[in-house]
Amino acid sequence: MASTTPFPIDNLPYGVISTVSDPTPRCATALENDAIDLSALERDGFFCSVPGFEDAVFSQPTLNAFAALPKSTRAQVRDLLTKHLADLDTHKKYAVPLSAVENHFPMETKNFSDFYCSLEHTQNCTEISNRAIPENWFYVPSVYNGRTSSLRVSGTPVRRPWGVFRESPSSQPIFSPTRRFDFELEMGVFLSKPLPPGEILDIQNASEYIFGLVILNDWSARDIQMFEMPPLGPFHGKGSGTTISPWIVTLEALGGSLCASTKVQDPAPLHHLTWKGAIDEATFDIELEAKLLRNGKAYVITETNLNELYWTPYQQLAHLTSAGEGLSVGDIFGTGTITSARTNSDGENTGIACLFERTMPRNALGSTKADGIVYLDDGDEVIMEGWCMNRHTGRRFGFGQCSGVVVPAKENAA
Repeated sequence: MASTTPFPIDNLPYGVISTVSDPTPRCATALENDAIDLSALERDGFFCSVPGFEDAVFSQPTLNAFAALPKSTRAQVRDLLTKHLADLDTHKKYAVPLSAVENHFPMETKNFSDFYCSLEHTQNCTEISNRAIPENWFYVPSVYNGRTSSLRVSGTPVRRPWGVFRESPSSQPIFSPTRRFDFELEMGVFLSKPLPPGEILDIQNASEYIFGLVILNDWSARDIQMFEMPPLGPFHGKGSGTTISPWIVTLEALGGSLCASTKVQDPAPLHHLTWKGAIDEATFDIELEAKLLRNGKAYVITETNLNELYWTPYQQLAHLTSAGEGLSVGDIFGTGTITSARTNSDGENTGIACLFERTMPRNALGSTKADGIVYLDDGDEVIMEGWCMNRHTGRRFGFGQCSGVVVPAKENAA
């Protein structure tokens, strides 16, 4: 993908930063190659006219207080930032180079769920496992509840996990570091509005509850996962780490990247999952890429798009609330692995969004096969990026990087 800044002024994503000179975590926005210290802008009275800013909002160590403000209030803040930061002197006064900041996990999160909503990913995984796609997959977005303790911000190393698995179908189970460590290219959706337990969200109001999106890597230990899944699903195989990009790109910024889904849902969704809005605003056009860095060499593993998921983020959110569990500000869900059917000029499946699926001969990638890459080695770095085009302005913007290095398993765990 082109090496241009992902953070032009019509993006203005939100994150939480600290610096060596001021180690206190506080809120910021990213603009070009800088982080803009929003807590400093707040102290200097830039937001005094905005309802809800009577108390410190951007001086908090998370974005929860800001995200919980009404959508109209957040839009007013965005308008003020666009106006003031267009002035070069203001930009420079409150700027810290992105290279000089430490990023922190941006929200206080109570609940994390992860979906399984790519048709191609599901077809591949069930074929590898010698199973059929369950009938219910086509009626509800498949999902499990994860652990918030696994959530990491980009740049945090991910330790190879221990777990129980079989080395072969005929061998006895062992407790050992995973030998099949993998990544999954997903998007993460942060929520901004609570929903009381017992209430059910109407899908036409789903956008009112979404703060913004990040890139998400759900690290996966495939041998542990395959052994433990029957009958209750994944646990330790998914617990070693879930990494997100540090800057939350808001729905306001993504408004120009809304689009129709590329999928036809058959059978038609049940009423509560039927999209009621404009067809060309059903999901988001976000181009995604995953690279693997090993021994100084970069391999492009995946090129895909969020709009190629079978179930959209709006449908996923409607399903999350459909039994009345409620929502909390700062909750996040992963869209599931975004594998697509796209191929390159050589006929290779470039849309494969994890290494597990590349073990199938038809999904082999020549560049990785030639160098013997199957699963992740210690020292490997996975870097994910996402880019959008604002169809109203013609300008391109992005999410920044979601990255993590695999470090060796903890010794003497047994």
